[in-house]
Amino acid sequence: MSQDLEFNNLVSVLRLVEATTQRTVMAKALSGLLRKTPPQVIDKVVYILLGMLRPDWEGVELGVAERLTLRAISNASGLPLKQVEDLYKRLGDVGEVARRAIEARKNKGGGSIFDYFGAQARRKLTVGRVYDALMSIARATGEGAQEAKVKILSSLLADAEPDEAKYITRFVVGRLRLGVADMTILDALADAFNVNREVLEKAYHIHPDLGDIAKKLAEGGVEAVKAIKITPGIPIQPMLAERLSSAKEILNKLGGVALCEYKYDGERMQIHKLRDGTVKIFSRRLEDITYQYPDVANYVKEAIDAEEFIVEGEGVAIDPDTGEFRPFQELMHRKRKYEIKKAIEEYPVNLYLFDIMYINGKDLTDLPLPDRKKILLSVLKPHEHVFHAEWVITDDEEELNKFFYNAISAGCEGVMCKSLKLNSIYEMGARGWLWIKYKRDYRSEMSDTLDLTVVGAFWGRGKRAGTYGALLLAAYDPETDQFYTVCKVGSGFTDEDLKKLPQMLEPYKIPHRHPRVVSRMEPDVWFTPAVVLEITGAEITLSPLHTCCMNMIKRGDVGLAIRFPRFTGRYRTDKRPEDSTTIKEIYEMYMNQKKIALTDQNP
Repeated sequence: MSQDLEFNNLVSVLRLVEATTQRTVMAKALSGLLRKTPPQVIDKVVYILLGMLRPDWEGVELGVAERLTLRAISNASGLPLKQVEDLYKRLGDVGEVARRAIEARKNKGGGSIFDYFGAQARRKLTVGRVYDALMSIARATGEGAQEAKVKILSSLLADAEPDEAKYITRFVVGRLRLGVADMTILDALADAFNVNREVLEKAYHIHPDLGDIAKKLAEGGVEAVKAIKITPGIPIQPMLAERLSSAKEILNKLGGVALCEYKYDGERMQIHKLRDGTVKIFSRRLEDITYQYPDVANYVKEAIDAEEFIVEGEGVAIDPDTGEFRPFQELMHRKRKYEIKKAIEEYPVNLYLFDIMYINGKDLTDLPLPDRKKILLSVLKPHEHVFHAEWVITDDEEELNKFFYNAISAGCEGVMCKSLKLNSIYEMGARGWLWIKYKRDYRSEMSDTLDLTVVGAFWGRGKRAGTYGALLLAAYDPETDQFYTVCKVGSGFTDEDLKKLPQMLEPYKIPHRHPRVVSRMEPDVWFTPAVVLEITGAEITLSPLHTCCMNMIKRGDVGLAIRFPRFTGRYRTDKRPEDSTTIKEIYEMYMNQKKIALTDQNP
């Protein structure tokens, strides 16, 4: 068997995935591709399908802007740069520009590229060659890096067929637009290799590198996948929580007693210390954010008495004059890559730890929460910037409510209530009833917020002509790995937002409904699920227009929708679309509303 795969075989599947609205068709195509891919390049195929070169936590970036890509297209096709730029202005899709330019060169039987690189016979592209060239582009740094990137990309496009050039250039500028999700790849791998999906998902939770998992599976079978262990420096999937709106319900769900902690309005951090002293900080999206928080990296070295560990906590912005909490948005100033020293001084951060998952070679995730807490408290030393999250253990509703209101008055979002039972393990990547968010009461208004994914847009009229007047938003169902519409929101957007949204959403625009989106509405523009916004509203209500919870409501052919939805102004860049509020959570909120309404009528 060949140790490589012709790139055109991958392109055929990319074309099919881009064109289909059927999730089953997409899954079958991906499974068939992986089944025939040689083990030596299956990891590279998976990365390309996901639109990345390496896992997010490695932070590998191509660093090629559209301008450089257009130069490479010009070099490879022989078309003047001005003509390529004009074509891009007209089409707005760098991939389609590349396809047409390379096709034009092909029809003419050559072009100036042969003068640029010297006469040579075109070679068929393989996945290995394309991937390795893209990695070379990513690694090019320092003086002359831009020219090196253009030269490598030009050389690649010179040998590309028109459709190959289309997908290579889209990949380079981050606009592959496929929306193939991690869960879709897991399904395809399970089918292609006839293995239990749960085995693959367990490995993915502790080692979120689907390319590496695919390669281990192809080369060593399922036993190689089962041998994957937690490794400091490689983030694990964070544990997630359900939500309820009353202390009584929470305590009942958790068996009568709960460990309750402040739910801080900060950035969730998974912090690793390696044996060589290196500290890495990962976001809830598993991106390496250590460069944003070098102060926090130093704090944990001083505050935790262990050679090697993985802990979890919340980084919270602090007012340097008063010591009071600042809102989450203040941490956006930490995202700058330059002048970070100045940002540390202006926006200092305290760390509030709440869990430990690994210490000195030992995986703690299967231990119950009380045991993990004892270990965390035993290694946590007094420190002026690192604390254990404010907490209490209670079996009393009144005490829990008092703790909740104390958290709110301190500037927190609410309270996280956790099970103390023997089964209270750290469930990586799972959203279950071991952790329950207690945020706001839904009595008169849906004052708690939802994190929803943009799947479509409607063109505006009047003052909003020329931009989007409203967005179609969806909740996520982890069981089906699909997004179900729950509201059309046009309120809460500032003029700056309305100007920004088309630019922000442009990379995700597609010509049809995405296979992972379930919708009865037909927006003017469809998007690949990617951008998450925070939304509030008056209440959750029945709706024949929306698909959220369509099969969960016993009221005929209706779903659930948010009444009077409004954008809060908060772009949830810290969340993947798969981290959106789930349809199950929305169903629970709706049922709680109904209970509250009945209580109000019958005191």
